[in-house]
Amino acid sequence: MTSNHLKAVSVETLQPSGTPVSPDSLPRVNQVKTRLQSLGLLDRTISLATDAEITALVEALDEDHLDALTELVLGETDPVHIRDAASRGRLDGTMEGIIMVITDACLADCIEQLGDHADHPSTEDLQGVLPGLIERHGLAATRMMLASTVAGEAPAAPIIRDLLKNDDVLKLPPVESRPVVAPAVAAVADDPEREAIKAKRKEAKARKQAEAKTRREQAQNAKRR
Repeated sequence: MTSNHLKAVSVETLQPSGTPVSPDSLPRVNQVKTRLQSLGLLDRTISLATDAEITALVEALDEDHLDALTELVLGETDPVHIRDAASRGRLDGTMEGIIMVITDACLADCIEQLGDHADHPSTEDLQGVLPGLIERHGLAATRMMLASTVAGEAPAAPIIRDLLKNDDVLKLPPVESRPVVAPAVAAVADDPEREAIKAKRKEAKARKQAEAKTRREQAQNAKRR
């Protein structure tokens, strides 16, 4: 286990007008739709979290995680700046990075509780550990952590998506939120300040991914001993 209020992405929006769609392109269209839906699910979880819940998660971070969050947010790590950075960074990985950082403890706990079933948990496996996760980390953190694994295309993503839609405790109520859509091509090049921000976000994301990979490898090595 690793890390829809959206308008459907039609084939016409992804192909020039009047251009036939090749059968080979349909899987990619479906991948794009699934990706946008996953980001929408992730966005809903952070929208539903209260400021107090976000503040509590930030206050519980160790120094390394707090530094990583500061680099992602590029400012103060209060709920207002975190929400703003997540909203602006829906498509460039910033939103995913923020939620991965603030829910990392919840994810580590979930992996530990699942044990040998961590890579491919069943619905029953997850239902067995989720009450404890909610008790220890809170409902908001548990929802965000689960949505993050869906966005990360975990093998259990379909099961987790179903839990976030239908589970009596975890299911997400409807919320008002902007749809995740591909940005229009800019008419002019980005200014240097924006390019610097993008570079910092990319560097922070790459570092977090490397750290997550190291943790996964360490966990796998520990299992083999």
